[in-house]
Amino acid sequence: MAGEADTYDFIVTGAGSAGCVVAARLSESGRHRVLLLEAGPPDRNPWIHIPLGFTKTYVDPRVNWKFETQPQPQLANRRLYLPRGKTLGGSSSINGMVYMRGHHADYDEWRQRGCEGWDWDSVLPYFKKAENQTRGADEFHGVGGPLNVSDQPGRFELTDAVLEACVQAGIPRTADFNGAQQEGCGYYQTTTSNKRRWSTAKAYLHPARQRSNLVVQTGAHATRVLIENNRAVGVEYQMAAGRMTARARGEIVVSGGAYGSPQLLLLSGLGPVQHLQEMGIGVVRDMPAVETHIVASDAPPTGMGEPPVPVALAAVMNALSAAAGRRLRHVPVRMDPADPSGGAGA
Repeated sequence: MAGEADTYDFIVTGAGSAGCVVAARLSESGRHRVLLLEAGPPDRNPWIHIPLGFTKTYVDPRVNWKFETQPQPQLANRRLYLPRGKTLGGSSSINGMVYMRGHHADYDEWRQRGCEGWDWDSVLPYFKKAENQTRGADEFHGVGGPLNVSDQPGRFELTDAVLEACVQAGIPRTADFNGAQQEGCGYYQTTTSNKRRWSTAKAYLHPARQRSNLVVQTGAHATRVLIENNRAVGVEYQMAAGRMTARARGEIVVSGGAYGSPQLLLLSGLGPVQHLQEMGIGVVRDMPAVETHIVASDAPPTGMGEPPVPVALAAVMNALSAAAGRRLRHVPVRMDPADPSGGAGA
């Protein structure tokens, strides 16, 4: 049983691009005690902070889950590589730093599908609030926010020649891919400042670490959401010292990303009932949408009318090997006793 020291108002599982923001905001008032769990290590690796270092972290298993797809029939059964961050900041600590919000019409479609508050006009103020735009504030951008966005420090003759060729081919130049028009060619802006990466850990979490009401636990892999009387009341997580439990008086925020979050829900008995029964996991609630409709945005097109690229987690924590029959479909197990964080992260 978790004691008072292990009881929090909020528990956030996964200190990635979303988790760092959520934990920082929940702890901001000082009224709430917040626990943030991250399966990976602290973001002290120097290659994280040097922009060119993404060529190192792209393949570094210490800070990268190195996920893979299932074999792709359209590609001679090759597996596609899906790097995902395994450190504070998550993928924002290992990615290419391109600042891209997405097309306005995508947000409006979400609203049309019933997601109130997610249309472009509703989300734009939050993008502007988050941003510290090096070009200054305008209709689409803000200044003074925690996330630094800057222009690339250099221009390259070959790149300029390619862009000019695009213009000659009829493709318009676009100076701001997050402005009025996304279609076109041009230089991206990046989440950097003074030639250093500006991850969500750097932007949101590190300034909040001094708060006494925020506890950040690295090397802590969430393995199950504890549910009692139809309510999430705690989180079970694995550390090098063994299995731990934390309780929540308020809420639990699952922010393990597109792969880690559904995995944690499934291990908690929340998912398609047939799948859970096949895996020997006790059913808490039948939730057919969990683990479905996952499509890799960085996967190549597979042809008109063909199904999306199915995604597989390439690693699962060591502790799960003790739970017989609880491996998830499409989740090959890689056992590495030397890895204290265990495998795939939540």
